[in-house]
Amino acid sequence: MKQKIKIDDYMDKNNMEITKKNKKLKYNFIISGIKKSEIQHLFTLDDKELIDKGIRKIKVDEKPGFPCRLSLEDANIGEEILAFSYEHHKSNSPYRSSGPIFVRIGVEEANLQINEIPKMLIHRFLSLRSYDVNGMMIDARAIEGKKLEDTIQEIFENENVSYIQVHNAKPGCYNCQINRSLP
Repeated sequence: MKQKIKIDDYMDKNNMEITKKNKKLKYNFIISGIKKSEIQHLFTLDDKELIDKGIRKIKVDEKPGFPCRLSLEDANIGEEILAFSYEHHKSNSPYRSSGPIFVRIGVEEANLQINEIPKMLIHRFLSLRSYDVNGMMIDARAIEGKKLEDTIQEIFENENVSYIQVHNAKPGCYNCQINRSLP
């Protein structure tokens, strides 16, 4: 009989999911959000400049509801965030893509450990899009976030998969990228 484990049993001090110490994964992975250096300039713009660029400031009114693509954490109620279009798949392929994202103001980018899964992914319905080294999609599936670790292992069984992009399945917004990692 499979032992039931609470999600909180997997959380470290930074509210990130970690793999149980004794669990050995066949395929190591690293999850990354967007780079602060790509968007740092947005934090210096005034409200008019933001609007002119199609960027909106939003006051968070529910949690969860506004996942930050920089910190890979859900924004807190009352926090101010930026909403803007971001090119998340910069490949020279038909799958080049951009879409709306949220970013918390005044936070640092996530710096996750190997095989560490942010809590914000666990409680969402996710769309996983797998790509080869040329940016061509070779697999896509929708899953409950609590099944992410097992699904990553299944997807990386295919040696042609170079990376996985994670989206929120219902609104379709980009969340983060999963790359293969050496132990």
